[in-house]
Amino acid sequence: MPKNINVALIGNPNTGKTSVFNHLTGLNQQVGNYPGITVEKKEGICKLPRGLKAHILDLPGTYSLNASSLDENVVIELLLNKNDKDYPDVAVVVSDVENLKRNLLLFTQIKDLGLPTILVINMADRMKRKAISLDIPLLEKQLKTKIALVSARKKEGIEELKELITNFKHISDEPCVNASVIAPDYFDRLKKAFPNQSLYKLWLVITQDVNFGKIDRKRPDGIASFKTENTSTLKRLQQKETILRYQFINGVLREGLTVDKENAKDLRARLDRILTHKVWGYLIFFGILLLIFQAIYDWSSYPMDFIDGTFASLGEWVKQVLPAGAFTNLISEGIIPGLGGIIIFIPQIAFLFLFISVLEESGYMSRVVFLMDRIMRRFGLSGKSVVPLVSGTACAIPAVMASRNIESWKERLITILVVPFTTCSARLPVYLIIIALVIPEEKFLFFNLQGLTLMLLYLLGFGMAIFSAFILNKILKIKSKTYFVIEMPNYKLPMLKNVAINVIEKTKSFVVGAGKIILAISIVLWVLASYGPGEKFENAETYVTENIAAANATQDEIDKHVASYKLENSYIGIMGKFIEPAVSPLGYDWKIGIAIVSSFAAREVFVGTLATIYSVGSDEEETIKRRMAAEVNPILGGPLFNLASGISLLLFYAFAMQCMSTLAIVKRETNTWKWPVLQLGIMTAIAYVAALVAFQLLK
Repeated sequence: MPKNINVALIGNPNTGKTSVFNHLTGLNQQVGNYPGITVEKKEGICKLPRGLKAHILDLPGTYSLNASSLDENVVIELLLNKNDKDYPDVAVVVSDVENLKRNLLLFTQIKDLGLPTILVINMADRMKRKAISLDIPLLEKQLKTKIALVSARKKEGIEELKELITNFKHISDEPCVNASVIAPDYFDRLKKAFPNQSLYKLWLVITQDVNFGKIDRKRPDGIASFKTENTSTLKRLQQKETILRYQFINGVLREGLTVDKENAKDLRARLDRILTHKVWGYLIFFGILLLIFQAIYDWSSYPMDFIDGTFASLGEWVKQVLPAGAFTNLISEGIIPGLGGIIIFIPQIAFLFLFISVLEESGYMSRVVFLMDRIMRRFGLSGKSVVPLVSGTACAIPAVMASRNIESWKERLITILVVPFTTCSARLPVYLIIIALVIPEEKFLFFNLQGLTLMLLYLLGFGMAIFSAFILNKILKIKSKTYFVIEMPNYKLPMLKNVAINVIEKTKSFVVGAGKIILAISIVLWVLASYGPGEKFENAETYVTENIAAANATQDEIDKHVASYKLENSYIGIMGKFIEPAVSPLGYDWKIGIAIVSSFAAREVFVGTLATIYSVGSDEEETIKRRMAAEVNPILGGPLFNLASGISLLLFYAFAMQCMSTLAIVKRETNTWKWPVLQLGIMTAIAYVAALVAFQLLK
């Protein structure tokens, strides 16, 4: 027997497949994407008895081998390709004891592929409460397999499952159902044409092209003649196959499974009536969201402040310890802040995925998706788009990552593209200082005008996301089935191990995947801001000292003027001067232009950049406000920051994609630079036009 074997973990959604996977692999797992597509790939290593190791691939949830989504197609593509490095030696089909009839449809199909197939019946701890009893020996005989009765929650049956995987060669690969009886003549012709091929695999190749469109798969020569059958005929044969399988399953379960319905205890129906109610359902959902995001803001602020302070102190420490020079500056002002820009997102990401995992594990998230689907579908989105859109108010990065559970690629792509319109916490520093400058601190009725402005900006972002989704739904010519099917799983207490592993894996995925890109761009921005051509940059201290010599300035003030002068004449400063003709119609000068370019790293950099340009400490907020308020528009005269330019800036940041971190994640999630580049261009264009119109109307 080989020392390493491939195991495919397969099952319907919500059968506890992930829990079984986590118990088998622990933290010996990794997450990635299948080559060329965005479907998540989870794999891990499991140590088996007698020194064996199993490479376990957790395949996406699928209801049958009649694929209707990208996730389901991944399962079939692997099972049809013996040359794939992940092709399984044994398949483990995970089922739920309460939904065994439905789960066995997939089991009988996989059995027909000639693979040794183990049946795991999970959630065995619920059998007593649900008054379910199983005749395991009879089921094993009828299904021609070995069965592991497992309770992932109580960690029962996992060792028995490992033993069955170890002895997989003793498991029968004989099919349960002879699918060819649905059309004997058709299957006879197919067998004669391809005598050395698996009959059921040929049938899947033919029907998958009908179900899923064009698939880049190596097909047997001559198979096209069998696909020319009338599509409706092939669909009818599929239906006959499904009926045949359920007839077999009903017969097996009639003898092997009994349920005492009178003694079964079930609160699910009563809870569903409340949580999916057309009024109370929405109120409960929004109440939960308020609690979640309040907790995210409150809880993450402490570790984020700690991370921010730690990296700032680390940068200062490096400057003091290492000898002065370009290398030290690169580390202290480029690499360390770049790493800080990655690490500082971790608390928000971790807390967000913590809450999402708890809601998913408990079974509540499926109710939310069902509740919201009817509304969101009108705009080209899915009910599952609600979670990313709402979580975008904390940070667009985890929000984009949260779109992975949307099956339709078109709906998922639209969600990814519009999520950055929702107002994230990084915009708040920009909003707060601009609102304080241009909106009077007065009351309208009982409401503070500045508070109303901030609320309107949040509503504007969400409204723009919905409107953009509606437009994208009309113009994107992506073939993607959009019917909505979701299972309502049973309510259960979340498993701590599942939640912890999910949070760790998702957070690690962000740090490793996006971190490299974020760090690289941070270093580039530092270089652009730290170097410049010509004598003005090189001799900045001489120029500044000569110009303010008569002003009796302190050394600290001289240092601030030098820093401001060097920034103006750095490469990024020259870029600001270069783009000034483009931004002046919006009411901005070159200094705001530099801040806009700098804030591509992160929106909140805008305030810090202006603080440096205006030669004041970034911790003196009131001084910044006074200095900004005193700035004069070089072209129009009068205050630079007035109602017109202020509203223009607010609208620009409401719509612009000023966040390289989000672009990095969008690239990672779509596996191409095409969509993030289009996203950057279109959002920047929308922001520019909105800011231009606002300034020209209000000036």
